[in-house]
Amino acid sequence: MRQFTATDTVVDLIESDYNTVPLLSRFSIPLGFGDKSIAEVCGEAGIDPDIFLFVVNFTLTGHLSLPDESYATGIVDFLLNSHSYILSYKFPHIRANLLAALDAHHSDINPAIVQFFDDYVEHVRKHFAYEERNVFPYVRDLAAGRPIATTYTIERFRIHHDRIAEKLSELKNIILRYYTTSVPNLMYDVLVDLFTAEKDLKSHNDIENLILIPLTQKMEDRKKAEKQ
Repeated sequence: MRQFTATDTVVDLIESDYNTVPLLSRFSIPLGFGDKSIAEVCGEAGIDPDIFLFVVNFTLTGHLSLPDESYATGIVDFLLNSHSYILSYKFPHIRANLLAALDAHHSDINPAIVQFFDDYVEHVRKHFAYEERNVFPYVRDLAAGRPIATTYTIERFRIHHDRIAEKLSELKNIILRYYTTSVPNLMYDVLVDLFTAEKDLKSHNDIENLILIPLTQKMEDRKKAEKQ
């Protein structure tokens, strides 16, 4: 997969890999691209094209080079939009499809499957709430050079940062291996949703673990050096 640049069109980007469509949503980029370049579309949406391209190219290729500290706030904005996308759109969409796909013959286990999914969503909600309450404001303050009023460090987040995609994989495997149904097409749609959500969450975790955490550590080191 090649690296995209600001002169490529958004349509070329999507046609190259349709998995970029959810990324556009999480950057709050509206539809109606025409033949506009990535730079033009980002400019109209008030988005830094360098940050957009960094996230897109990392997601598509896995190629990683730690960005400049000036990217920190934009990456936090993207992660925050991702939280809203996952909790407000993706999970409700999956839940509605899951309920529609459940077979009446499994009235004994259907409630357990729904409860498993609901418990997982609540776990992710708490995970995201912690980031929004502690991590993101801390990163923003560091990036803006504001005084830090707490003893919090990004190392605390790194140590306790769990892999939120793993439990979703458990539900996917339960359905894939053991759930029989007379309407398989509906449940196959659910499986596609679960695979996509699992991929999205893994990518989300990678951006936090491989980019946000080391970038924040770099800002912390700079701040310490300035005090010496």
